[in-house]
Amino acid sequence: MTVPQLEDEVENLTAVVVVDDSNSVEKPNLKGDWLNFFLLLLLYTMQGIPFGLASAMPIILQSNKNVSYNDQALFSLVAWPDSLKLIWAPLVDSLYVQKMGRRKSWLIPVQYLMGACFIYMASNIDEWLPETRKPDILKLVSVFFFTNFLASTLDIVVDGWSLTMLKKNNVGYASTCNSTGLVMGMMMSYLFFVLLTSEDFSNKYLRISPEKDNRLEDDHVKLNIIQNYSLLWDILKLPSIQILALTLLTARIGFAATDSLAVLKLIDAGVPKENIMVINTTILVVKITVPLVVAKYTSGPKPLNIYLTATTIRLLWNISFVVFIYYTPKLITMNGFVNIPEYYYVLLVFILSIHKILPNIMAVSTLSFFSRISDSRFGGTYMTLLNTLLNLGGAWSSSVAIGMVDVLTFKQCSLDNQNNCSTANLKNMCNTNEGDCVVIVNAYYVETTVCTIFGIVWFCIFRIILKNFQTKGPSYWLVNIRRPSSFSYGLLTGDLKLLVLVPVTVLKYEKTRF
Repeated sequence: MTVPQLEDEVENLTAVVVVDDSNSVEKPNLKGDWLNFFLLLLLYTMQGIPFGLASAMPIILQSNKNVSYNDQALFSLVAWPDSLKLIWAPLVDSLYVQKMGRRKSWLIPVQYLMGACFIYMASNIDEWLPETRKPDILKLVSVFFFTNFLASTLDIVVDGWSLTMLKKNNVGYASTCNSTGLVMGMMMSYLFFVLLTSEDFSNKYLRISPEKDNRLEDDHVKLNIIQNYSLLWDILKLPSIQILALTLLTARIGFAATDSLAVLKLIDAGVPKENIMVINTTILVVKITVPLVVAKYTSGPKPLNIYLTATTIRLLWNISFVVFIYYTPKLITMNGFVNIPEYYYVLLVFILSIHKILPNIMAVSTLSFFSRISDSRFGGTYMTLLNTLLNLGGAWSSSVAIGMVDVLTFKQCSLDNQNNCSTANLKNMCNTNEGDCVVIVNAYYVETTVCTIFGIVWFCIFRIILKNFQTKGPSYWLVNIRRPSSFSYGLLTGDLKLLVLVPVTVLKYEKTRF
């Protein structure tokens, strides 16, 4: 066998890669990999802090009576960088300083920028988020959008690094680090940003009186920016990726109303936001341990089985939330005053616990599947593509669910059936006559019904597709696969192997002769 000749022009180069097409997975074993495991966990924890701040803001805003659901829909845009990061993921994979390293070139400056954003936020938060008047939604959206942009950039870096930081048989644990670390970071930001800044919480609870190895920098194929975007386009043209994209973009519609509106409706009904945040913080502790418990199942060859099981439970949980929210005003109100009994909080903790834990389990399963099918040579771009599709599915469905609340809510003045309270003038007219604008059609119940029906249809259609995806070998997810001839197959040690061509993105051999 002669040694192949390399062409001089890199941009026209393509490499011949030998890929094991078997679907067998060596048993995971973290011996010798614990330090890398904890480093990855720390990186994801740091990444979760800004996401936690952004996810806490809708609850804080909802307690301000000057904030409308249109304002909430506008603020929901801060989640979009996590869904649009695919746009700049090839840049992160292509541009870096050789002396610093492929990952640290982005990791370090982005962390400094994020710290500067936090300092700027802290010095202006009283002005942007006053207690007695309408918050400055546009400034809040701008600064949280930018911090989420930085956090999403970190996600690109760490996701790509996770594919090579751990041994190949332990790559499934990357999803455990992802889910646990993000929750830990979010818990810290919840605690300090919401609870410790709450006067009621402080008065009630706080005041006495009112080893690294060479896998850390992965061996990769050096690509320029144009080649990375070309690679991205080649991946998107794969039929398997196109089907997976459709699956991910529609997967969260079934839960959109419950995920986006349920907690806000509880606050509207009179449940104090501080109490909900205390419960959420407690649940976050549970969420940290859940990925560790399910890791032995999600790190196996078929992690999506757990995802599908959790999907059915989560769809049923939509109904539980509808019933609970419907009866909440009756359960917490006595003689016209809010007086929440202890048994209500027991029910609330139970329902919110299931509501928070199920998505966490589904996320671990999905990310484990992504880690198995992504090509580690350009893992940042590949993992970001899959995560972007997943996050975009959640972002657009959540924004639509919140934005449609005012459209699907119908009210009527208690003193005038002809007054539908659809404008500020009509509301004032009703209030002037000592009437109330009574909700006759609640958008939450309409949206939850529609979303649940869609979720059931989605499950029936995509269940078999997702199960089949788990049986496919690595070659199913790589670009331009060419099956070897029977002669070359015999030279590849008798195992089931493939010759994989990656066009326009890697190094191209002028010719290969056996």
